[in-house]
Amino acid sequence: MKFQFEADFARSMDQEDPLAPMRTHYIIPKHKDGQEVIYFTGNSLGLQPDNVRRYLEEELEDWAQHGVEGHFDARRPWMPYHELFAGSLARLVGAKKEEVVAMNGLTTNLHLMMVSFYRPAGKRYKILCEAKAFPSDQYALESQVRFHGYDPEDAIIEVSPRAGEHSMREEDIFRIIEEQGDEIALIMFGGVNYYTGQRLPMKEITERGRAQGIVVGFDLAHAIGNVELSLHDWGVDFAAWCSYKYLNSGPGSTSGVFVHERHHHNKDLHRFAGWWGHNKERRFLMEKGFDPIPSAEAWQLSNAPVFAMAPHRAALDLFDAVDLKELFAKRDKITAYLEFVIAEVAQMTGADFEIITPGEVEKRGSQIS
Repeated sequence: MKFQFEADFARSMDQEDPLAPMRTHYIIPKHKDGQEVIYFTGNSLGLQPDNVRRYLEEELEDWAQHGVEGHFDARRPWMPYHELFAGSLARLVGAKKEEVVAMNGLTTNLHLMMVSFYRPAGKRYKILCEAKAFPSDQYALESQVRFHGYDPEDAIIEVSPRAGEHSMREEDIFRIIEEQGDEIALIMFGGVNYYTGQRLPMKEITERGRAQGIVVGFDLAHAIGNVELSLHDWGVDFAAWCSYKYLNSGPGSTSGVFVHERHHHNKDLHRFAGWWGHNKERRFLMEKGFDPIPSAEAWQLSNAPVFAMAPHRAALDLFDAVDLKELFAKRDKITAYLEFVIAEVAQMTGADFEIITPGEVEKRGSQIS
């Protein structure tokens, strides 16, 4: 398609867009004069779905009507509430239902994953990550390394863009894995870098890492709902994400995790345990001895925070209603058009804009920095 720098052309693309009706399901903030804002920060906080208020009010009504019996008698019973998310999340990350669970916050989940999957021993104790990871990830990695008695300056290998460049080169990541693989215990990258919008080759990183005996995990905060994911087929060991960016589930909303099924039956795997991860058939016997559920649910600690999860369920209902191929096709078209418009404005005004997000479609999502 040949783009045109005209408002009528942009409107015509909107009219031809099969997902255009979905816009009416999100509440767009307004300026003081009542005009809708143009919202470019969905990669930080997504807009509120129009069904969130109803979902929350229904939970309040059920609490008022049923009290504790709401765990069984609410419209969406609270006892198995977390199970309501499995199908939707599995579809978005390319997993089996038993490999995903909604729980906690993102950094909490990353720590829980590293308790199980960062197990340094002997010469294999290092972590490979990107140099400009989101700060919370950096803090988590540093503290995990220190917890095991290592110096982050030695134990954390950071991949940086080359001088004068903004994105990491894939060949640099692969070279480090090949050259230092026997010293690396964990690879953990952001699937999409929060700053540049670079999408990393998660499949290839996983294949090369696991070939070297390395555990591979990803922070998908900027990837889920944004780019195509096939975590099960790629063989990723674990992943975690938040839901308040592209998933539009509200500020600080519920995180989720993926744990590949090959780890589900390993009862000797180190983990911090809680009763919601315990054998469901025996949970209320209140007995000693943790018996993990043979699924990603085993990493749960506490029962579901229903009022925090209700907006998440409302938001995912809208994702369930769309064809992901159409969603990602729109992502590529609207991002390419923004890139075109920026270039046109720069040429017309002489402004010195520089786009630091990779230009190749397969190396980015819906973010332009």
